[in-house]
Amino acid sequence: MYMKEVVVQNQVGLHARPATFFIQKANEYKSSIWVESDDRKVNAKSLLGVLSLGITKGLTITIIADGADEEDAVNDLVNLISSNFA
Repeated sequence: MYMKEVVVQNQVGLHARPATFFIQKANEYKSSIWVESDDRKVNAKSLLGVLSLGITKGLTITIIADGADEEDAVNDLVNLISSNFA
């Protein structure tokens, strides 16, 4: 299991389009991936799950992965969020 925290700096947080980009990236990996915020943990490959967290700008989230490509998955998702989905 591998995890990292990241602060969401995107103006709209992880809502609609940014959440779709995030989920598409998460689905590129074989590992199980979760997003944790305020003691709630959801599947990072589920649009409804990610949207249900209501992640807004300035919120710190934890990305957790477990599997063969867990480090690559977490690092790439953290980089995606840090780059404001560029």
